Amino acid sequence: MSEAADDGDGSFDPKAAAEEAGIDLSDVPDWEDEYLDRVSDRLMFNYDLERDRSVRGERFDLFGEMRIESEKRFFHPALNYANHETREFLFARRVPNATRAELERLVELGHELAGAWIDADEEHFGTDFTFVLLADAVPEDVRAFVADFSDRTLLKYGYYGHYEVNLAVVAPDAEDAVASEGADAARAFTLWDDVDPTRRERGVVARLLDRLRR
Repeated sequence: MSEAADDGDGSFDPKAAAEEAGIDLSDVPDWEDEYLDRVSDRLMFNYDLERDRSVRGERFDLFGEMRIESEKRFFHPALNYANHETREFLFARRVPNATRAELERLVELGHELAGAWIDADEEHFGTDFTFVLLADAVPEDVRAFVADFSDRTLLKYGYYGHYEVNLAVVAPDAEDAVASEGADAARAFTLWDDVDPTRRERGVVARLLDRLRR
């Protein structure tokens, strides 16, 4: 982390880091919810963020989209090949109680959105749909369900890439969280953990890089 992003006591200064990264903060919403506003300070470097997004009858306090495009070049920029696009859609909301039934409903929503939002073609590498529930506690049945959860679907046997549904449940006041293996963005919600928000989460990017190295 650069000195400009350090406020002098070792803590992260999002405004200084955003200025250094060339991010226009006027495009980043503010949340009245102090916790979500701090989470957005971590997410804004990699995601386009929105407040109060409604999707197919489901309302989310925070919505984010990250898009990564990659290509290989042959001698000249005009001669490119192996173009790939990777996207992640992030949905988060507060709930009175986190339940397995609600998580299962969100998984179904992820599959519905995959059919509507993904342009399945040779340039599509992968799309992640990550759902985060914010609650007072993480029940043990929910913890077990999320920890073991994995849901990846190949499109045209992988020729058109894949999409993945990821889950996380976070209890901010209890400083407790559980996330499925692919829910890398959940780290931004664990404010009690020290992470560098200016770095892209490894999960989505690593999956693209692994594909390009083949």
